[in-house]
Amino acid sequence: MRCSIPAVVAAVLCHWLPGAAAAEELPKAEQLAAWSARFAPVEVKVDLAGLPKQERAALTKLVEASRYVDALFMRQRSAGNDALLFQLLSDRSALGKARLDYFLLNKGPWSELDEDKPFLPGIGAKSQSANFYPANATREQVDAWMQGLPQAQKTDATGFFTTIRRGGDGKFVAVPYSLEYQGELMQMSRLLREAAALTQQPTLKSFLEKRADAFISNDYYASDVAWMELDASIEPTIGPYEVYEDEWFNFKAAYESFITLTDTAETDKLKRFSSQLQALEDHLPIDSKFRKPKIGGYSPIRVVNVVFSAGDANHGVQTAAFNLPNDERVVAEKGSKRVLLKNFQQAKFDKVLIPISNVALAPQDESLVSFDAFFTHILMHELMHGLGPQTIVIDGRQSTVRQELKELNGPLEEAKADVSGLWALQYLMDTGFLDKKQERNMYVTFLASTFRTLRFGLNAAHAKGMALQVNSLLDGGAIRVDAQGRFTVDVPKAKRAVTALTRQIMTLQAHGDYAGVKSLMERMVVVRPEVQRVLDRLGQVPVDIAPQFVTANSLAQP
Repeated sequence: MRCSIPAVVAAVLCHWLPGAAAAEELPKAEQLAAWSARFAPVEVKVDLAGLPKQERAALTKLVEASRYVDALFMRQRSAGNDALLFQLLSDRSALGKARLDYFLLNKGPWSELDEDKPFLPGIGAKSQSANFYPANATREQVDAWMQGLPQAQKTDATGFFTTIRRGGDGKFVAVPYSLEYQGELMQMSRLLREAAALTQQPTLKSFLEKRADAFISNDYYASDVAWMELDASIEPTIGPYEVYEDEWFNFKAAYESFITLTDTAETDKLKRFSSQLQALEDHLPIDSKFRKPKIGGYSPIRVVNVVFSAGDANHGVQTAAFNLPNDERVVAEKGSKRVLLKNFQQAKFDKVLIPISNVALAPQDESLVSFDAFFTHILMHELMHGLGPQTIVIDGRQSTVRQELKELNGPLEEAKADVSGLWALQYLMDTGFLDKKQERNMYVTFLASTFRTLRFGLNAAHAKGMALQVNSLLDGGAIRVDAQGRFTVDVPKAKRAVTALTRQIMTLQAHGDYAGVKSLMERMVVVRPEVQRVLDRLGQVPVDIAPQFVTANSLAQP
């Protein structure tokens, strides 16, 4: 298990809404154990020897605050999660234990790697609206209500930090997170203030105080700016960020927490990439009118090692890196911060990517898969999230790509970051910033990683985005399959295909072309037979890692 049961139980108050999964169709204890085994256990240990006593005490408070995030996030995923958890805790049988373990791994009763198939009795399909919107409302009803609001109210209703509920009169109303999740947020705010009082690092103190305020005020702008300016040995990310759980509109942010320590040496090595962002923006393969003449100027990069993660940051497949904040106002003013989780990336490379390459790649390419290429592409993926179209003008009105593309934004944005990341690395090699001798390693390592991502299941935004890329590369002749069904890369054709797909995706984003994106996804988000045959041969290879937070758990011990 990846979190302590008492932490998850901390705020259970809601009611279970039963579904309709038939008991005879449900996995038994042995199958649930096999499903859990797809996640390779990894002990997460981080050296705290260099951390002063006061900072270690602050770190302990941050881990404690983060344990509330699991309970909060589970409520966001489903209104019935809390009641289900109580039921599972009372079942002492072997099947009950297997169900509990898998429930905690998925943060709910749906198996993420199996296209959200329910694995508990009485459970229906996973709701695309999660628990952000009224259970008895349709997407069309909520959308029509939002579109009919005056602009100020519409901004709140479509914003990151409100749920939509029904008022006493039965009409829709936007409820601030600070009210919806008041119990957890009050406790988290208190613990962040206690951590702020302990730390001796000014930028960490500033962020923690402002984020504690935000939990109460529901205004996250100032704390997002303070997070961008954070420069400390402890690098916490805690709050509502990603919108993937809202499969209706991609409007509502889910709570997550990464409590990490900065790897100063590795961070210093990568700072030079920030200097290239404007040049990359200026040379994007799109119409010049869609490029930003001046990107947010700060755009820091942090390499960190994870001590603890929770909520949206710790369910199913683990995050390898992230690019935040998502608030377009902060991105325009300050840029965005790229955070690379090095210890998680190393574990994924060792436990998953190398075994995949031994099955999927042509023999001559297996030795070219490298951690440096894996790490650097993940970095560039996160950098490219901040480049290209974001704030756009549609029919004379200001909007954003996220608001126009709604639920299609997540998969398309992940595809954009991946493929434009390859384009950017090629540009940096062609201009002499990076060693061009690593060119083939880059493409081969990416090819191996495509199978890693596709195994997440086409219900996942990253996997949808990867299917789009793989099929585009196949159509462009950039990927070839040999007689044994193993894959290799044609580098010259890959360069052309990568540039073409980068241009296509970013142009769709710049126009806010919902219909165009939908058509593209319907055609290209499939797993073709030659790809499926490789995926079928990966049965004994872990899909991802299951972190066991050894260091974090030791902090709670006297």
